[in-house]
Amino acid sequence: MRQDAVTLERFYASPLGRAAGRVLAGKLTDLWGDAKGQTMLGLGYALPVLEAFGAGPRSMIAAVPFEHGPVSWAGQGRGNAAVAVGDPRLPFPDGLFDRVIVLHGLEEAGEPRAYLREVWRVTAPEGRVVLAAANRSGLWSRATQTPFGQGRPWTRSQLSNLLAGGLFQVTASSSALYMPPLNQGFVTSAAEGWEMMGRAFTPGLGGVVLIEAVKRLYAPPTSGTGAPVTERLRIARPARASRRDEH
Repeated sequence: MRQDAVTLERFYASPLGRAAGRVLAGKLTDLWGDAKGQTMLGLGYALPVLEAFGAGPRSMIAAVPFEHGPVSWAGQGRGNAAVAVGDPRLPFPDGLFDRVIVLHGLEEAGEPRAYLREVWRVTAPEGRVVLAAANRSGLWSRATQTPFGQGRPWTRSQLSNLLAGGLFQVTASSSALYMPPLNQGFVTSAAEGWEMMGRAFTPGLGGVVLIEAVKRLYAPPTSGTGAPVTERLRIARPARASRRDEH
């Protein structure tokens, strides 16, 4: 059963939730810049990170499962909307979105492969997708007082294999949320510092795994778990950035 919108909104309104949203949004804007002129879809509960793109995208759609209940979104403006959707079928035409973010969507999906097929269908050719899911090896997947402690956590290799089997080519991967899942000022006020220390000393133990992939019409033989771990990947130069490993 999916979490309700009130619980998610309450978490992201808390100091810990605001810090988590800030860290995840920073990862995505590092990756895609301001996504100027792009059509963007947020699946699951992606509102906290969609807002970080501001007025850059041509349009942003926050597609929230029916089970979440009604949501409020301050980012609703011209070209933007929050809509309720079923699982896994999405009410959008083929190839509509240039960029897709899945946050709090995959962990509670009843059929992950069917879910990803719908993501592939609505993504434009050569469009970019980021799956952000609770890391099975991280502390946050055990923190049931947060949204990341609900549903099924994932490993990096599981996400990569899921994407490769769904005709996506994995281009980059990273981790985030190295701070402990504690709603304490000494933690939340230093979220970026925790990120720096975590990347340096415990790179595999971030609370969230993020995988970026590009939609292909066929699966290239080099896609899948062989994708490198990267901290930053500029879309204009993916081949060069993808050779930068995170240690």
